Amino acid sequence: MTDIFDRATEREEQQREDALSEARYQRAQERARPSAEECRVCGERIPLARRKAVPGVQTCRDCQQELEYRLVHGD
Repeated sequence: MTDIFDRATEREEQQREDALSEARYQRAQERARPSAEECRVCGERIPLARRKAVPGVQTCRDCQQELEYRLVHGD
């Protein structure tokens, strides 16, 4: 029985690592391109301060928080 739980835990950890790696890759890709002036999710204007602070940003703060929440929680 313990083996099943160990394998499940290992798989969960691997999936979490894969998701984090994908997020890091996506951020690196976004930094390689210019920051968007409008959020690619909601269309709202991205403030200049955010565009300067996060090179290659493509989403507003609120949409980015929602995307990260979904990434972590799997929604």
